[in-house]
Amino acid sequence: MSGMGVIMKEKIGNITLDYEYYPGEDLYSDGDVEEEILEIVKNYGKEEFPRIIEERASWPVLYHLSPFRENIVDWIPIEKEMKVLEVGSGCGAITGALAKKAGSVTCIDLSKKRSLINAYRNAEYDNVTIHVGNFQDIEKVLDTDFDYIFLIGVFEYAQGYIGTDKPYERFMEILLKHLKGEGADGRLVIAIENKFGLKYWAGCKEDHQGLYFSGLEDYPEDTGVRTFTRNGLERICKANRCEEYSFYYPYPDYKFMTSVYSDEYLPRLGELCTNIRNFDRSRLLLFDEKNVFDTIIKEGLFPLYANSYCLVVGKPLSVKFSKYSNDRSPEYAIRTDIRLPESGPEQAGISGGGKALKTAGGAAGGENLGLPDPVVEKRACSPKAQTHIEAMEKAHELLVKRYEGSALSVNECRKMPEGGLAFAFAKGRTLEELFDELLDRQDFEGIEKLFGEYVRRIGYREGAGVTDYDLIFSNILVEGDRWTVIDYEWTVQEDIPVKEVAYRALYCYALGAAKRKKAEERLLSGIFPVSEEERERVLEREKEMQKKIAGERMSLGLLRNLIGNPVLNPLGLSVEGAEESGVNLVQVYEDTGDGFSEANSFMLNEKKGALKKQAEKGRENITFTLHFAGERKAVRIDPDHGPCLVTIENAFWNGQKLPLKGRGKFATNGKALNDGVLAFPKEDPNFTFYLKHLPMKEDNILEVSMNVAVLPESIAGRMV
Repeated sequence: MSGMGVIMKEKIGNITLDYEYYPGEDLYSDGDVEEEILEIVKNYGKEEFPRIIEERASWPVLYHLSPFRENIVDWIPIEKEMKVLEVGSGCGAITGALAKKAGSVTCIDLSKKRSLINAYRNAEYDNVTIHVGNFQDIEKVLDTDFDYIFLIGVFEYAQGYIGTDKPYERFMEILLKHLKGEGADGRLVIAIENKFGLKYWAGCKEDHQGLYFSGLEDYPEDTGVRTFTRNGLERICKANRCEEYSFYYPYPDYKFMTSVYSDEYLPRLGELCTNIRNFDRSRLLLFDEKNVFDTIIKEGLFPLYANSYCLVVGKPLSVKFSKYSNDRSPEYAIRTDIRLPESGPEQAGISGGGKALKTAGGAAGGENLGLPDPVVEKRACSPKAQTHIEAMEKAHELLVKRYEGSALSVNECRKMPEGGLAFAFAKGRTLEELFDELLDRQDFEGIEKLFGEYVRRIGYREGAGVTDYDLIFSNILVEGDRWTVIDYEWTVQEDIPVKEVAYRALYCYALGAAKRKKAEERLLSGIFPVSEEERERVLEREKEMQKKIAGERMSLGLLRNLIGNPVLNPLGLSVEGAEESGVNLVQVYEDTGDGFSEANSFMLNEKKGALKKQAEKGRENITFTLHFAGERKAVRIDPDHGPCLVTIENAFWNGQKLPLKGRGKFATNGKALNDGVLAFPKEDPNFTFYLKHLPMKEDNILEVSMNVAVLPESIAGRMV
């Protein structure tokens, strides 16, 4: 209670802050960054947050202000008449999403500064009250009829403010008393890291302690914060006699969730390929997480090793899977759900589909679980994306007409009353899975036969004036002789050669894993030759397509690179894929006359076609070509993030060899061991080519070839 015992309230916009139980000072803080965030939310609207996040390139700013934080609750079916309690609301990253969906939202947070940030950023909502103070004090006056109680990244801190020998069991017990029907009708939702999450085995530091493997070792240094395995959370539920609870699996984790799975709908082989997004600190890379996830899925162990859990205590949710494609321009931001309709599929405007959801690593449909027909639904994540949703309905009509009478089916869709689309839940295995299976058996004749069949089926009525450009292998389900296109989001009313559509599908397939390169090379050198001109046309179209989809804002993958916490690759692993391109990244700085700055720099993985890498025996052979329009005073290259040994094989500016020594021509913060051999015993290695003495053109070309090898700490330490 406040020092004078007087009830104190403050109004910011439409939000009420209640300070009756505020102790008079904030007992925890992230420091000066909270003041920075408060100034941002006071002076800028939410629509400007993405730009500010990019400009600040700061983990706390990203974490507290990113709109993607809302994904963890946005998929949950909250109705407008419902009452919601959010415990540990912090800076309000989740509050706005709850306020949009629920009738009323009650927030609790110990920090006044964070509650002010919450109020300013969500000031437009008139259904939010924020109680500032200790949960145990405020809990005594809370209502006992909440439909939902949310703890997003909060449950793990219970030991710090629940004074019993079993704080987590007691915390859940207290919370359940405030649900409608004391838990019989309401739901408690807990989002938390999995102590056994695969990312921790692969080399990520524990999220709260910042130490390698501390959760796996059961927290030998007890700091009052603890996460749990699935078994551990189940024990807490059973201690509170919870009869109904369900586990959901946010991926890559609950903080920046892009997909959420359930026990009824577990991930397919090849789906989990976004694993390098460590925003807050550096990490090791001890193995290829995508490959290990595939092994885990085959063994049916995904629930044990998922990076995060979303535990729902209470009745199961109808949604069994949700995927967010909102890391895009607002015009294309959508969400895809798979749910079990309570009233059956006919009420949703769709008929047919599988009788059961798939199991881990199995086909859609899986074993018959006795469930009603599931429905796939797509909705716009922003009003601007509604046009894109409507375009999919038109695409369905056009593609059905094109492929009528062919061996390729187009999955049925119908418009839903609220404006989204409902699709039949098609059965089968993805074409991608079938190719991988053949590749694992080294059955290249089978691969050629399957690819030939793919080209034949998608090529039906070529020239009909409509093309699904995204006929990649993961978008086609195969069940016996029935092939079904399940996603036709990028259909255009123009004729794109079937050969280019097929080459793009093969190109995307090969990007997913290093082993797939063998299949690509076999097909391109055999039954499917593609000319250089055709390749360039496809890559240029792909570049334009991705630029249109991304819009003006950076993707989360690029934001990770911008923040710059390194991925340390002690084993010299070669990890393929778009997300994994952040490993041992090369960063380039340009000096156009004002010196070097982060604003005038870029990561090489942002420049398509610029970088070629080959890893062997703990080192990388890196070759790149860059074009610079106009004059440059100097170019600085950061070959890695940590201690390393670099051998510059060649460096040319407009075909003229660049010197690797000489005042005013070359500089480095490393130790020159020989001509072109540089040792960097510390972090932030870099070398600079000064270009003032060289002629400039309208289009200047820099070509560099170098070897980069990570230096072990034992060696780097001796060189300092």
